Amino acid sequence: MTKKHKLEGVCSKEVSFSVADGRLKGVKFYNGCPGNLEAMARLLEGMQVKEAIAKLRGITCGDKATSCSDQLAKVLEKIARSEK
Repeated sequence: MTKKHKLEGVCSKEVSFSVADGRLKGVKFYNGCPGNLEAMARLLEGMQVKEAIAKLRGITCGDKATSCSDQLAKVLEKIARSEK
């Protein structure tokens, strides 16, 4: 099931996706840098959640302490913790 998740401190306000068998499906960002976020969504398609977290965690955007990538990693970590 695809769900929307709020993002904080970045241009994109929400991201939606589903997870099937531990892999990301249908990642879509709302607002933000359209080309970069569409490219990232395509690259993430089918990627294991743990791998996505490892690759995206800690990325910053300009002078911000976070980025859309980092925010997605935080959402994925929160979901992973709640499933344990």
